[in-house]
Amino acid sequence: MGHMKTVARINAISGAIPAIDVDLDYREWAQEQLSDPREARLFGRMAERSGIDHRWSVLGDDAGREPGRFYTRGTPPTTAERMTVYAREAPKLALQAIAGLPNTEGVTHLVVASCTGFVAPGVDQAIARELGLPGDVERVVVGFMGCYAGATALRTAGHIVRSVPAARVLVVAVELCSLHLQEDAKLESMLAMAQFSDGAAAAIVSASGAGLALGENLSATLMESESLITWTIGDTGFVMNLSGEVPGRLANALGDGALADRVLDGADASDIDAWAVHPGGKSILDAVERAFALTQGALAESREVLRSCGNMSSATILFVLEKIMPRRPATGVAMAFGPGLAMEGFRFGWTEGDAP
Repeated sequence: MGHMKTVARINAISGAIPAIDVDLDYREWAQEQLSDPREARLFGRMAERSGIDHRWSVLGDDAGREPGRFYTRGTPPTTAERMTVYAREAPKLALQAIAGLPNTEGVTHLVVASCTGFVAPGVDQAIARELGLPGDVERVVVGFMGCYAGATALRTAGHIVRSVPAARVLVVAVELCSLHLQEDAKLESMLAMAQFSDGAAAAIVSASGAGLALGENLSATLMESESLITWTIGDTGFVMNLSGEVPGRLANALGDGALADRVLDGADASDIDAWAVHPGGKSILDAVERAFALTQGALAESREVLRSCGNMSSATILFVLEKIMPRRPATGVAMAFGPGLAMEGFRFGWTEGDAP
């Protein structure tokens, strides 16, 4: 018998969100920040058309309102204060996601993606301790890559499984985007912040059992676009700069053929059963849909995650894959866009597991 190729697959995915829905509170707060009434009206119209109905936050005062007392103290919270909340809340939300997995026995490796906070010992160690994982579990942290870090974390788990076929990898993405609201922001950054939400997702990746097989990896960087999405550590949190040009630049890059050809790899877009596209915003999904001439509904899972949860940075792609999994698609493409401007993704397709 020939040597069997190890196929890494996602056996299970579980997402978790905090209890407090903050979308309407944020809209009110943002409109108060914008002193120009014309800008405030424009913000209101854009928020209505965002495709987002709910966004969630770990922050909340007794009345369950956010930004709550954290942002209404006259002075913006310092980065240190924001990191204190991250250190307390990120492991809790991560563990909530992990609790939704059917089985975390026998975990040998832990891959954690998080771009909204830093703490050492890390969230990875807090998770390992709380789960009672053995001390020899190997840990990898994917930090500060932004929205596509979830794709990178899953791919990294795939690499681990292919090099150690007996591995059982726990992948976690946890993001507390609401810790980084900026006061006195301009309209563009108010609109950018209006997409972000808190969330965590966990997955098990291994070489056996049924699941979404991880296929070829897809990475691409778009030239001359490094200033379009930036994530800068300031004295009052991490400051997101998200240019309104991103959807157009993305549409051009996908429309020029070379990038789209790599994604399709000779297939017709209509032959791909599932599209797991990170919903960086409604306009990003529209751009991908146009570039590949996808049918209405091809990005249904991405749009539903955006509607019900907003953009949870790196965790979002796992939420989209969690919705796609029950369909057991034969072929699929996962794509996420973020700082660079770059794309990280992979092909996937359902596998029933190994015959005995």
